Amino acid sequence: MTMTTEAECLALTRTLRRRGVYVLTAFGLVWAFAGGSGLPGPGFAAAVALGVVLAGATLAAGLRGTAREATRPVRLPERWTRGIGVVNAVEAAAIVAVIAVSNASGHQEWIPVGVCLVVGLHFFPLARLYNQRQYGWLGVVLTALGVLAAGLLAAGSAAETVRAVTGLGAALALWATAVHVALRE
Repeated sequence: MTMTTEAECLALTRTLRRRGVYVLTAFGLVWAFAGGSGLPGPGFAAAVALGVVLAGATLAAGLRGTAREATRPVRLPERWTRGIGVVNAVEAAAIVAVIAVSNASGHQEWIPVGVCLVVGLHFFPLARLYNQRQYGWLGVVLTALGVLAAGLLAAGSAAETVRAVTGLGAALALWATAVHVALRE
C-alpha cells in the first residue's frame, strides 16, 4: 500500500472521487446518446434532452457530494496509476478489436454489445486499483447488461432495440454509480 500522511490521503480520496464523478457522468452521456440513437422518431431528441438533464443533475450531486471532506481514505496498491494505465490501454484495444471484428464480419449490431461487455469487465480491476467497491458493482451491472443485449440479439431483436437497451441502461448505471461514489463516505 502507498503510505502518505492522513491529510494527503484524504485529499487524494476526495480528488479521485471527484474525477470519478466527472468520468462516469461524461461516459453516461455518451451511452445515452448511443442508446437514444436506437429509439424511433423523436425518441433520440428526447433521450438526448433527458440525458443532458440527468448528466447535469448527476454532476451537480457529484460536485456537492465531493465538496465535503472525505472521512474514509482510499487504500491504493503500489503503482496503482500504472495499473490503471494498463487496464485502460487494454480496454481501448479491446474496444477497437470489437469494432474492427464487427465491421469486418458485417455485424455492426454487435458493437454496442461488445463495447458494453469490455467496459463492464474493465471495472473489475479498477475497483481494486481505486479501492472503490462501487466500480465492482458497476462492472457486474454493465457485464450483465452486455450479456442481456447479446441474448436479445441472438433471439432476433432489432439492432435499434439492442442499442437502446444497452446505451440507456449503461447510462443509468454510470450515473447512479457517479452519485453513489460522490455521496458515500
